[in-house]
Amino acid sequence: MVPDTTTSPRTGRQELLTALGEIEQRVLWLSAATIDHANRVRPNPTGLKVGGHQASCASMVSIMTTLWFHELTADDRVSVKPHASPALHAVNHLLGELPAEALTTLRSFGGLQSYPSRTKDPDPVDYSTGSVGIGATAPVWGALARRYVEGRFPGAGTGRQYALLGDAELDEGACWEAVQDPMVAGLGEVVWIVDLNRQSLDRVVPALSAERLAGMFDAAGWQVLTLKYGEQLTELFSRPGGEALRTRLDTMGNPEYQRLLRCTPAELRDRLPGTGSTREPLERLVATLDDDALHSAVRNLGGHDLGALLDAYAAIDDTRPTVILAYTVKGRGLHSEGHPQNHSSLLTRDQLADLATRTGADPDDPWRPMPDGAAARLCAERAEELRRPPVERIAPPPVPTDFGRTPGGTGTTQQAFGRALLDLSRSAPEAAARVVTVSPDVSSSTNLGGWLNKVGVWSPTERVDWFADDAETILHWRENPTGQHVELGIAETNLVGLLGELGATWSRWGQPLLPIGIMYDPFVNRALEPWQFGIYAGGQSLLVGTPSGVTLAPEGGAHQSITTPSLGLEQPGCTTWEPAFAQDAEWCVLAALSLLGRPDGGSAYLRLSTRPVDQSLAAVPADPAARERRRRQAVAGAYGLRRAEGTPDVTLAAMGAMVPEALAAADRLASLGVAADVVCVTSPGLLFRATQARRGLDDAPQWVLDQAFPADRAAPLVTLLDGHPHTLAFLGTVHNTPVTPLGVSHFGQSGALDEVYRHHGIDTESVVRAALDLTHRP
Repeated sequence: MVPDTTTSPRTGRQELLTALGEIEQRVLWLSAATIDHANRVRPNPTGLKVGGHQASCASMVSIMTTLWFHELTADDRVSVKPHASPALHAVNHLLGELPAEALTTLRSFGGLQSYPSRTKDPDPVDYSTGSVGIGATAPVWGALARRYVEGRFPGAGTGRQYALLGDAELDEGACWEAVQDPMVAGLGEVVWIVDLNRQSLDRVVPALSAERLAGMFDAAGWQVLTLKYGEQLTELFSRPGGEALRTRLDTMGNPEYQRLLRCTPAELRDRLPGTGSTREPLERLVATLDDDALHSAVRNLGGHDLGALLDAYAAIDDTRPTVILAYTVKGRGLHSEGHPQNHSSLLTRDQLADLATRTGADPDDPWRPMPDGAAARLCAERAEELRRPPVERIAPPPVPTDFGRTPGGTGTTQQAFGRALLDLSRSAPEAAARVVTVSPDVSSSTNLGGWLNKVGVWSPTERVDWFADDAETILHWRENPTGQHVELGIAETNLVGLLGELGATWSRWGQPLLPIGIMYDPFVNRALEPWQFGIYAGGQSLLVGTPSGVTLAPEGGAHQSITTPSLGLEQPGCTTWEPAFAQDAEWCVLAALSLLGRPDGGSAYLRLSTRPVDQSLAAVPADPAARERRRRQAVAGAYGLRRAEGTPDVTLAAMGAMVPEALAAADRLASLGVAADVVCVTSPGLLFRATQARRGLDDAPQWVLDQAFPADRAAPLVTLLDGHPHTLAFLGTVHNTPVTPLGVSHFGQSGALDEVYRHHGIDTESVVRAALDLTHRP
């Protein structure tokens, strides 16, 4: 237990605890009633389960009450575990941030979301949660993002970053990847409060050990505060037989303890003493307690003791991250408390009425305001103290659309990406100052070396570069608070978690950043879920996957990405580009950056390649107007790279690294008397949206289809990409023409490039055969 150091400037401690106790009971009631209304009161003509988690809310109400109604400042931010969203809405209602009628809309269309949503809920939600583990780690990256913004563009202020998480969330590896990342050890504003109720969805977890968890956090440099027992149990431990009681509870397994919560007082008197050496002294101690005292003592855990929670907050060490392991009872105060299957259970009408009686509520008027008194006054005071001023948003600096330089020779799109960042720093320094790159230890292998040498690596404090005077050192690792690159450990989930928070600074503090995350494309899928949640929460970022595809021939199947090209088709809020040429890559990078840090913006994904390509194949127009037309088409999704004389017999639509094969196939087909158009696809997602818009299913622009695939040149299609062929298969619907999609649909092989392409049927020979089959040529 932590020492009692908390005092209140408003009132005496006991008066404060009494007022907090009344608020705690009202939060318990409102969260349960909100879920009950959604399931039993609101009409449900389909009969489908609505759901909600009364027990999960109940285990959190003490923690949330003490936080919001005593501890938090307006600068603090809190991530609330997904299943406690009704408790968050109850708190916001008591603070005047949510009208009573909104409590009747949980899980209804357009109403309160199932889980806290920063962009969809009408009341203040600091972090979107819903996928376990992501809500826990988001405040870690939010703390780092705030520090970065405050160091470069003051105004983000200070404040702690809290995560309220269930103990089952610690099963997620993403939590431990974040806990031990070297960048996290100095983030003293990070506080995790673990709802240690020792239950999962299906059962009581038999082997969950707070001591083991504490050791893991401690080994990572975190402060660990453990709240195991409340005031009543602590007092009992000092009585005769108290040490036996402590020993009995400390050594008792989780399932046995949970079973005690379901016992009548008579059963408790028999079960609690156990069968060992503690039985006799415990029987004597238990005999001194009446039924009510015995009933409350068994469930008197630290996570429900308001005073113990206040003391824990006062003991937080702000020089390093802190975790508070708060023992709780799932469903505390409800008839379902401690039951192994209470996760989604609902109180019966009689049980709800009993809860109303015990909490001072009215089941016939569930949203009735709290009566005048100390608790109501405390709610009003805290509402004023926590009110945040409106965020004044700064518009991001303009990003150029074209640097006016045409790459020549042989090059890769990965190299073009690195050059584009350097060109941005020269051509648009204000925009470049907002760029922050993030990488999981692959900076040097993804062409970021020049950028790092120019802008430096971000660190909260300046560190000595001991290799600065080494003549053979090409990549200079200068770490200081003005650096614009953040280097994390090898954990993709950490990277995109930070990327999401860096991409949300425009809406949190009004300071837009242009965050870019770079990782190996084969591992993008590993990062998709947390990146998706970042997008869902309003985080706007550019994710660069490089190198990609089976074009990584010598690397073998484990390093050959297949499904990533279709991200733009499937991920809301994200535009995907896969350029074939350095010029296209530059244009797409600039277009992606122009989407960031703005209310009408969005995220982007660039799939780049390390395949050297002859840049003359791009045939970039020299005329300024024609060049601009090409740029607009490339950014919009596709452009006609080569047009055959007369009417084409077939169209070859290729993307990324496969465009040279399409051009070679067109030459071969021409020698066979088959006229082939070649279309360079840069964004399948944008093209798909355009086809949907033609059907009235989207509001995307359609002009790119008319220019890349004009109706008077409609012909059978062969689509080609270094990825799954379904990505471009929809192009046959543009003019309802036959289509043969070529791509990669099984695990790759090591080998030379021509061997690997032949193996997957994406080499020039395969394209020619497919075109001949479509045109029925002998």
